[in-house]
Formats: sequence, C-alpha cells, structure tokens
Amino acid sequence: MNKTADVVIIGGGISGCSIAYHLAKKGVKNIVVIEKQYLASGSTGRCGAGVRMQWGTERNCLLSKLSIEFFENANEELGAVHDIEFKQGGYLIVASTEKEVEQFKKNVALQNSLGIPSVYLSPKEAKEIIPHMDETKILGATFCPKDGHLNPFYTTEAFANAAKRLGVEFMTYTTVTGITTENGRVTGVHTDKGYISTPIVVNAAGGYSKMIGQMAGVDIPVYAQRHQILVTEPVEPLQGPMYMSFSLNIYCQQTPHGSFIMGRGDDKEPTDLRITSSWKFMEEMAKTCCELLPILSKLRVIRQWAGLYTMTQDAQPIYGGVKELEGFYLACGFSGHGFMLGPATGLLMSEIILGEPTTIDVSNLDKDRFARGELIFEPSVV
Repeated sequence: MNKTADVVIIGGGISGCSIAYHLAKKGVKNIVVIEKQYLASGSTGRCGAGVRMQWGTERNCLLSKLSIEFFENANEELGAVHDIEFKQGGYLIVASTEKEVEQFKKNVALQNSLGIPSVYLSPKEAKEIIPHMDETKILGATFCPKDGHLNPFYTTEAFANAAKRLGVEFMTYTTVTGITTENGRVTGVHTDKGYISTPIVVNAAGGYSKMIGQMAGVDIPVYAQRHQILVTEPVEPLQGPMYMSFSLNIYCQQTPHGSFIMGRGDDKEPTDLRITSSWKFMEEMAKTCCELLPILSKLRVIRQWAGLYTMTQDAQPIYGGVKELEGFYLACGFSGHGFMLGPATGLLMSEIILGEPTTIDVSNLDKDRFARGELIFEPSVV
C-alpha cells in the first residue's frame, strides 16, 4: 500500500487527535494519523487526566485556561458519542513550606489577573473543602473551582471522531519504520503497511517522540520517564477536588465512579520506555497519601499501572518546526501535562503549520531553546 497525504501525524493520543481535528476544521484535506496500537493506548490512556489552571507563569495559565474552556464545551463542539465526563471539582494545591506559601500567593495574584478564579486559603479554610485532610501537615493552600478531571479515552475518542467526520484518516495498529527526506525537507513516512508520500510530518508520539526524531535525523532533547499510578476500590463520594502537593510530588483525586486515583513524581524513576509497575511506588504512595488524607488508609488498592512522561530539561513542552528539516513539526516533551494541554496543542500546532499568528505566543518553546540556554522556569509542577 502506497499513498499520498498532505499531512501525516504520528501519534494517536490526545495531542495527535486534537492536531488532526483543528487542522481539518481549518480546511486542511488528506490528513493521516498513524498510531502503533489503538487510540489513547500510550501516555494519554495511562495518565491521571487531571486538568488545572493553577500555574506560576502567565503562558501556562493561558494555555491551560484555553484548554479547560474547550473541555467545558467539548461534548457539543466535538459531537461526542460518549460524555467526556468533565467533572470540575477543583484542585486544592497545598503549601508545606514558607517558600511555597510565598510562591502560591504570587501565583494566585497572577492567575486572578488573567481571569482565573483561584484563591489562597488558610489550613482551616482548606479543611472545609476536603474535611478528611490533616490540616496540621500544611501551611496553606490554593483552590480553583474550574480545575477538574476527565475521561481520557472518551475525550480522545471525541477528538478522533470529530476529525473523522471532517475527512481525517486514522491508521491504527500501524508502526512507523522510517521517515524519508530530500534536500533538507520531509518527503514521506515508511510504515509496516506501506509508504506515505507527504510534505508535512507532525511528531506527536509521546514517549516515542525521540525515536521518531531519530528516524528523521533530528535530535530532540527529550527523554521518557516512567510515571506510576494506583487506583483504589470505588467508595461513596468523599472528595470533590484533586489534592496536590508540589513539594511532595503527589496528587490524589476521587473519580466520578468512586475510585481514588493517585500518582507521584519521582526523579529516580527509570528514563527509558519501561512501563512495568514497582512495589516501592505502592508503598511510598500509600504511606504519603495516608499521612495527608488519613481516611484513605481504609481503602483497598485494586489496580496499579505505569505510563511515560516525555520530559524536557525545563519540564515545558516543545512546539513548532525545526530549522534543520523543513516540514517536520514537533508537539512533544509535555513532561506530564500533555493531556491537560490537548485542546491548546491542537489549535496552536494547526496555526503554526499553516503559518498563522498563534493564539498564544509559544515561539520560545522551540526545540533549540535548550542549545541557546533559554530554559523556562515554571514553579508549579509535579
């Protein structure tokens, strides 16, 4: 099978599906999305699926605000067959150090200036939002009622189905085996099902984005890192908001179905494509969460899994083309926030590819910022 496409997108997670939808919505024809397994089978389907507007830099606030406002209307916008289950229960982000207290107050001032309805809370006020928390473990907290949680599978499905209605072709269970170039520009993609001639390739391959870059002769400064999650048995509603701590690198959320889902960032996790689970994570995650939220000690863990964060040196994404290869575009390196930024990623990448002014300036989120030494500091990451 040999064919021709105007755009080939590699990766069938939320980023790839959102990019396909937004390009097709702008009138681009003959778009092909290639996914090596099923849609949302990679990092998207393995993520915690929480979304928040509470950040410490203006651009991240705006990117997440744009995405959350899209999610609020996504069922209608995308004609979703299944409700994407967007529950806006808020995020309660706790401060455990004086430095965090100072930073969080600055964050709230910034967020409020951008129209984000976050507030700073005392420990007593925080406990009113999550009554079963141990407020003696914190010095303060911030809360935004617009933050929330979605179903990553139904959300990705909604983007994909909307893209299909606009003519996008999806090739699932298809492996990219090579990328062809000529005279400094992309010419096509080899797969295990044949060759696709195309002038534009978008690398939205998540944990495999570095490997895809190597196929094109482009060195992308990202690395994959394992991130683990556990899920408890479902119980009656106990907690509306996400509970998050940056200093402890943990988050804990009760899903609409009653289970608690919790994850933990750890710089010591393997930096390869491994997605096996570890007993150490289970022990440390359970211990930390039970100290902060004692009621959870009564719950049984029923599942544990791992996925991949695609990390950059500054934990900020890479958007845009590359100087060394015309027609090769990157949407990767989200460092654990790719699902959250899915709608914004699709819109911005469609604008970049079509040469339009971008809704939000992401020009310095290019691949080469690392070589220039222009890293971006974001104080609010897990």
